[in-house]
Amino acid sequence: MNLEDVHDFYERLPYPAPLTTLDGHRELYQDSGRRRSQFHLLWPTEPLRGNLEILIAGCGTSQAARYAMREPDARVTAIDISEMSLAHTSALQRKHDLNNLELHQLSIESVQQLGRTFDLIVCTGVLHHLPDPDLGLRCLRDVLKPEGAMSLMVYAPYGRAGIYMLQEYCRRLGIGLTNGDLKDLADTLRALPLNHPIAHTMRGALDFNHPDSLADALLHPLDRAYSVPELFAWIERCGMCFGRWVEQAPYLPQCGDIAKTPHASRLASLPTAEQSAAVELFRGTMVRHKFIVYREDSTRERQPIDFVGTRWQEYVPIRSPSSVCVRERLPDGCVAVLINRAHPFTDLILTVDESEDRLLSAIDGKRTLTEILDVSGNGLKFFERLWQYDQVVFDASLNK
Repeated sequence: MNLEDVHDFYERLPYPAPLTTLDGHRELYQDSGRRRSQFHLLWPTEPLRGNLEILIAGCGTSQAARYAMREPDARVTAIDISEMSLAHTSALQRKHDLNNLELHQLSIESVQQLGRTFDLIVCTGVLHHLPDPDLGLRCLRDVLKPEGAMSLMVYAPYGRAGIYMLQEYCRRLGIGLTNGDLKDLADTLRALPLNHPIAHTMRGALDFNHPDSLADALLHPLDRAYSVPELFAWIERCGMCFGRWVEQAPYLPQCGDIAKTPHASRLASLPTAEQSAAVELFRGTMVRHKFIVYREDSTRERQPIDFVGTRWQEYVPIRSPSSVCVRERLPDGCVAVLINRAHPFTDLILTVDESEDRLLSAIDGKRTLTEILDVSGNGLKFFERLWQYDQVVFDASLNK
């Protein structure tokens, strides 16, 4: 299979399912706290700024338009090999007067033809569909500014075991992309045994029965996945270095049920990358990895957040936009439970007692940890747990 096969696939079945309007996103994207938290997830030590050069590499049908709406002060450039996908994005651009967005029908491998470099490159769900993902990532690296950041997503293997079984099933039966084949495939999936390995994935995918989504999952001509060790090796050989997981709690031995096991201390003693690799195996059902990387020759501090020494004193906590606080039907001994809606695992809840709740209520996006905590630093462990569980992002720019 080659890039032309991928082009033909998306011309026939644009993915994700096209949107006709972004009106439902407008209020969400006008939340300044959301924009700030997402900026400091990428650049913890940098002051917030809006004049970013952003590349959406493999923009699909709506992603670039959503970025342009969310980042009105940024210059957003979008590339995709699919003329059909770009046409859907262009319709959203016109409807919402997104004058900060420009579109190009271009492959990732040809991105240097733009003649520009970027502060932020977003490439989600694309590199794992390329004939040569190494070449794709290197090409993106070449147009990333030295102090820029990339936000990437690629498939993970263990949670997709059932998908790969059904992909092979479809190949054996010669199932194609006709409307009849897609309908028959959707009907057949309803007859699968309840304990089939794909069942967990289907429960977690709300749009799995949509023809475009079904085709993208089971009939895509190119598809590969990366375990955590494979992902780290891939990043390194392409001249990049790992920053952090976008949602890190699922990869940390300090979070969730794994922290209560007899292996918790042994896991915590491993190097960070080995911890993530082990926890991926423990969880067993991860279907994707979302992560941030930087150029290996970057001179900027990448992800310096820690709680050793005194640097933490100037951190400003910002609540995650995905966080919800539950105050009903609680476990004994707590007054609230925090849940990050982006987490795919139900054990990643953080209970809050009465004293911690007072600290939580003091988070306003302005006060530093020194201003929130007493002089002894009591409560610092709670803020470290908030960070580990993806409940807060820290603005560490005051340390500069």
